[in-house]
Amino acid sequence: MKSTPFTSKHIALGAKMAEFAGYNMPISYTGINDEHQAVRKSAGIFDVSHMGEFILKGPLALDLIQRVTTNDASKLTNGKAQYSCLTNENGGIVDDLLVYCVEVNKVYMLVVNASNIEKDWDWVVKHNNQGVEMHNISDRTCLLAIQGPKATQILQPLTEMDILNLPYYSFVKGVFAGVENVLVSATGYTGSGGVEIYFDNVGANAEIIWDAIMETGKDKGLQPIGLGARDTLRLEMGYCLYGNDIDDFSTPLEAGLGWITKFTKSFTASEYLQKQKQNKPEKQLVGFEMVDKGIPRHHYKIRDVEGNLIGNVTSGTQAPSLNKGIGMGYVLREYATLESLIYIEVRDKLVKAKVVKFPFA
Repeated sequence: MKSTPFTSKHIALGAKMAEFAGYNMPISYTGINDEHQAVRKSAGIFDVSHMGEFILKGPLALDLIQRVTTNDASKLTNGKAQYSCLTNENGGIVDDLLVYCVEVNKVYMLVVNASNIEKDWDWVVKHNNQGVEMHNISDRTCLLAIQGPKATQILQPLTEMDILNLPYYSFVKGVFAGVENVLVSATGYTGSGGVEIYFDNVGANAEIIWDAIMETGKDKGLQPIGLGARDTLRLEMGYCLYGNDIDDFSTPLEAGLGWITKFTKSFTASEYLQKQKQNKPEKQLVGFEMVDKGIPRHHYKIRDVEGNLIGNVTSGTQAPSLNKGIGMGYVLREYATLESLIYIEVRDKLVKAKVVKFPFA
C-alpha cells in the first residue's frame, strides 16, 4: 500500500486510515458529519495526492487530447481548465478528468482518478501515434484541495498570486508559502468553493506547504478532512464518482454528461454517441431523495410501484446538509423525469423515493 507525502501528518492528527486506490488514505478525523459541515460553513483541507497527473507537450498535444477526450479542448486558453472524459470504442467512460492548458498548443496537464492512472496512461499512449511528448508526473506531484467559503481568504496571505478573484476553472502559477512553481486552481469536488494546489514533491515542499496552511487556518475554522466527507460533499452536488456512477459500461450521455460531449470534432466513439443521442439512451443517471425513511446504498435495486426492476443505485447516503437520504442511480428512461416516484429495495422492503434535480443541496 502506497503512502502520500502527508500520510504521517494524517496519522499524527489521529485520522482513521484505510486503503483507497492502493493508497493509505484518511477516511475521517473527527467524524464525517462534522467534517462535512466544516467544509460547507468554513474550510477544509483534503490530501488528494493519490490523483494522477500527465503532462503532454508539443505542437500535436492538443490534437491528441481532442481525439481522446469528449470536450472541446481547443476552447482552452492559457490558465484555463475544463472537465472532460475519455471514452472507449463502445462509448463507455474510461475515466473522467480535468484538462489544464498551461500553454496553448504546447503544454497541457491531464488530471485523472487515482484508481485509473495506469489504465488512462496506457489508453492515451495507445492513441499517441504522432509522437507527442508525454510525462507521467503522478508519483512526484503533491495535490491538496482546500475547500469551503473561507478557503481563499485563509490562503491569500500565503501568496502574492490573486486567488481571491480566481475565476472558476482557471489557474495561476507562482510562489506559495515560499515554494516556487505552485499551481493554484479554482476547481474542486465539493460545491463549496475553494482551490486545489499542485506542487512538486521535492525537498521539504510538502511539509512546508501543509504546515503553512494549517498554521494560517487554525483560528479560522480550517479542519483536515477525510475521504468520507469528500464523498458526502460531492454526492450532495450530484458529482459523479468513477467506479460508482460512471464506468467503462456507461456513456457520458447516459450519465448526464452531454454538456461535456461535443460533436463539433471527432473523438473516440463520437459516431456511436451521436447515434445514441439521436435515438436517446435507454437508461439515465438520475438523482433521487427518499420520501420514506431509509438510506440508499451502492448496488441497491431500484423498482417501480409493482416491484419490477428498473435500475440500480450507484451512490447513496444520509445527506448531512439535508438530514435525509439521497442517492444517484441509473433507471429506465421513462422513469427519469423529475418528480417520478421510484422505490429503493432496502433490506427486502420497497422504500419510496422521488427523482429530483441536481444539486441536492
